[in-house]
Amino acid sequence: MEKDKKKLVEKIQQDVEKKEKAQKFKPTLLSQTAFLGTLGVLFIIPVIIGAYLGRWLDEKLPGYAIHWTISFIILGVILGALNVYVFIRNKI
Repeated sequence: MEKDKKKLVEKIQQDVEKKEKAQKFKPTLLSQTAFLGTLGVLFIIPVIIGAYLGRWLDEKLPGYAIHWTISFIILGVILGALNVYVFIRNKI
């Protein structure tokens, strides 16, 4: 019981320090631009990989179809959104 209480106090202290540090930080235009650029890259890379992989699979199948391309682009959008969410969540 005492051990859990000590852990809770340490966690609260860390959160307070993190909040105080965040309040002192004044983001510059360059840091904001880099942050948004990182978000863009994290989102678009899975979409591009999905498009290329889907196109490659569609070329390997007989006949003309874009089923794999569309499926992998949608999967890339979902994974890209998840990447952005995890990145933002870890930054905050």
